[in-house]
Amino acid sequence: MNRNAKIIATAHYLPERCVTNEELNERFTALGKPEVVGKFAAGTGIEQRWYAPNDWATSDVALPAASRVLEKAGRRPEDVDLIILGTDSPDYITPSTSVVLQHKLGAKRAGTFDVGCACASFPTALANAAGFLATNQHLHTILVVGAYMMRKLADPTDPTVFFYGDGAGAALVEPSADPGFIGASFLADGAYADCWGIYSGGTAEPATVESVTAGRTNVRLVKRYPPEINDEGWPKLFRQLATANNFAVGDVDQVIFTQVNRHSLELAADTIGLPRQKAPMIMAQWGYTGSACIPMALSKCVDEGRINNDDLVVMIGSGVGYNQAAVAFRM
Repeated sequence: MNRNAKIIATAHYLPERCVTNEELNERFTALGKPEVVGKFAAGTGIEQRWYAPNDWATSDVALPAASRVLEKAGRRPEDVDLIILGTDSPDYITPSTSVVLQHKLGAKRAGTFDVGCACASFPTALANAAGFLATNQHLHTILVVGAYMMRKLADPTDPTVFFYGDGAGAALVEPSADPGFIGASFLADGAYADCWGIYSGGTAEPATVESVTAGRTNVRLVKRYPPEINDEGWPKLFRQLATANNFAVGDVDQVIFTQVNRHSLELAADTIGLPRQKAPMIMAQWGYTGSACIPMALSKCVDEGRINNDDLVVMIGSGVGYNQAAVAFRM
């Protein structure tokens, strides 16, 4: 049998607590920053986001999505050979969040590793899954998860907390004789690594009382992160992927972009020549779910019938650093 990597099921998890813009507006008005919510809402289209319980970690958010995708596919945790988890809000610096998820899920046979290229993590993880299936006959079932809980790593008085919502999405990938994985494309530029991130707590600056007090162990926007990185990079990735794999924009049923900004999604779709209805958006009702937003949008589209069997789907992720990644799958 051919070892084409096929996505056989998708699922997502959205926490129960809805945090509206009105609630955040009360917080920031009390802090003397009444302009924050209105300004960000106008640019992004975000109306609300969802929070998991405060005593949860990212692995706890990933677990329901992982359990649901196995249930949808009729698989047991013991069937999983490999778990690839993408996040830039891990439970710990080390050990990996994927190994924590493996234990909580009960996937006792599975190996694991994390992908940590921010919001490009899920397309990167899917490309890895396809490569492993193509080159390792003993692997059969790979669980790919994107999970996000960045708001727990943010200063609650920082205006950028407006963006962050908790959530997770998952896909189960198995070998198939039918078409599945089509190809992947990648871009990066480390010159922007100092724009947005968590800059204390690693080896560059181990956490100290001073760095914690100064807020350097929180996620921070340090300087302008140019929107043209996405506005130009997403169409470039799409064209690279399409050219390398011999498809045209008219062949594509859906393109799922990182769900960070309504304007960026619309501009990218227009630049590519893609009808906007083929570029789904979830951030208005779910907030910016970072490493999880692409699998969450994928799962939502499948559940709603916007993505069906044999559809050609492109996923384009863009994360701080910056990292960008695109994959194409025949569903």
